[in-house]
Amino acid sequence: MKFSVIYDACVLYPAPLRDTLMRLAVTDLFNARWTDDIHEEWIRAVLRTGKHSKENLEYVRALMDENVRDAKVIGYDSLIPTIELPDPDDRHVVAAAIRCNADAIVTFNRKDFPASVLDQYAIDIIHPDDFICYQIDLNPPTVCEAIRKQRQALRNPPKNVDEFLITLQKQGLPQTVSILKQYAEFI
Repeated sequence: MKFSVIYDACVLYPAPLRDTLMRLAVTDLFNARWTDDIHEEWIRAVLRTGKHSKENLEYVRALMDENVRDAKVIGYDSLIPTIELPDPDDRHVVAAAIRCNADAIVTFNRKDFPASVLDQYAIDIIHPDDFICYQIDLNPPTVCEAIRKQRQALRNPPKNVDEFLITLQKQGLPQTVSILKQYAEFI
């Protein structure tokens, strides 16, 4: 059975990171999962910037749901009240992880998901930088191909490898960038 993760909304909010994680998700190296609640959370955050329309973001949401096999987790609502977290608004993420038997939650917000709670469900917390590094370690050619496609899809403006790696660095991915520099000719 493949490693399975829930993407927390905070890793889907910035477009470059969302694009990277989605391109990795379609490689089938692992099972990426999310919920309608997670969608709503990242979409609300992007809408607050005033840079994108609701229609545009709903289109992105539909693409995500259509292009990643079995990504949508449902039937977790009854678990939400049974979970205690520092921020009750994060309970839906853990409930979804439990429901789909996820191995980990990919998030920047480690403190919001204490090990004392997640250990009882055998769910780990993984920073997106660590997660992407693990994927590179497991299958460098597949990850480099996904990253190359992401970079080559940029048109406004297009980016060379160094410019693109700076973009990833700004997403909080210093380890990933360090490793990808070794594969620059392939991305």
